[in-house]
Amino acid sequence: MGTPAMPYTHLGEALATDYLLVREQFSDAEWDRFIAVRRFVDEEVLPTINDFWERAEPPWPLLPRLAELGILGEDIEGYGCPGLSPLAVGLVHMELHRGDGSLGTFFGVQSGLAMKSIAMLGSTAQKERWLPPMARLERIGAFALTEPEHGSDSVALETIARRDGDEWVIDGVKRWIGNATMADVVVVWARDVADGEVKGFLVPTDAPGYAATVIGGKGASRAIWQADVALSEVRVGEQDRLPEARSFADTARVLVTTRATIAWAALGHAVAAYDTALTYAGQRKQFSRPLASFQIVQDRLVRMLADVTAMQLYCMQLARLADSGRLTDTIAGLAKLHNTRKAREVIAQARDVLGGNGILLENHVIRHMTDIEVLHTYEGTETMQTLIVGRDITGIGAFT
Repeated sequence: MGTPAMPYTHLGEALATDYLLVREQFSDAEWDRFIAVRRFVDEEVLPTINDFWERAEPPWPLLPRLAELGILGEDIEGYGCPGLSPLAVGLVHMELHRGDGSLGTFFGVQSGLAMKSIAMLGSTAQKERWLPPMARLERIGAFALTEPEHGSDSVALETIARRDGDEWVIDGVKRWIGNATMADVVVVWARDVADGEVKGFLVPTDAPGYAATVIGGKGASRAIWQADVALSEVRVGEQDRLPEARSFADTARVLVTTRATIAWAALGHAVAAYDTALTYAGQRKQFSRPLASFQIVQDRLVRMLADVTAMQLYCMQLARLADSGRLTDTIAGLAKLHNTRKAREVIAQARDVLGGNGILLENHVIRHMTDIEVLHTYEGTETMQTLIVGRDITGIGAFT
């Protein structure tokens, strides 16, 4: 959903990439939420984000605005959370990533992974303690699942937890943990040495034995800090164990919801690139003519629009299925692999349309080109999603 031309104008805003008129399926509340986040992106994110990205520093002034927009907590009901519809949740993720992948990732970790883990798997006391201040961004959360030797094979995690009276002692290492150096609480996934099952724990970052170090040298998502986390005999109480997290299957329940939002996030990156290419092609002149007047440029723009439109339809159906309780891990996985793949193609085409100017941060496309690589990789690579969906449709597992 973009900017120039047709087909809808509402509240002074237009949607250019709504070529199949999906706007008709938005409720007024969903539309208003979309417009509020879109204005935030256009007026506050895009004018400032490149500087933070280039310095590899979180966009500190923008983070409190997420709470002010009333979007943290997404579809969680109560506890100070907005209780958004699945469609509104998707539109929020799309728009934030249209602005910047790092900002969108911060939001996804805080609102999706951390808060959703507590909401879905936590006790009433845990929800009351953490969710309201997290929705106000008075507390920041993180989600520690991935390990240095266990990326795609996350179920094989080696971090362990052992019961010691009324406490749990956690030992292990995690990697690529967003927000971990700035969080107040981290949802840590560890294997119970007693029964071998994966369980979740709420670990305060001021607990003795917890250490997080920012991973440097990133060429993508530079405006968010991911970290290596070390847990050395970290002690938490039984009251800090997520009571409904009894096995990795419960971890996966959280990941299904967030994997669907990645399909929306990829759409946001693609829309940003397409909008930029379309605008640039209309303004940039070569051989005394606008680029948009050349057949090969029009061909590229139409191909980009076709991909963006297909991505939109995937996302709209994800929202419908989530709303009816029929969203599965394989459906979310198929949408995630399709949309990240197509977003990479759309952004690459946009980079070509802009020529040499396409590598300048001021035109934003190169930032989206690198940031989409993060979405393409995390929460299950395209390869892993392909194998998971392949197993579903054939009944044959191609991996152990």
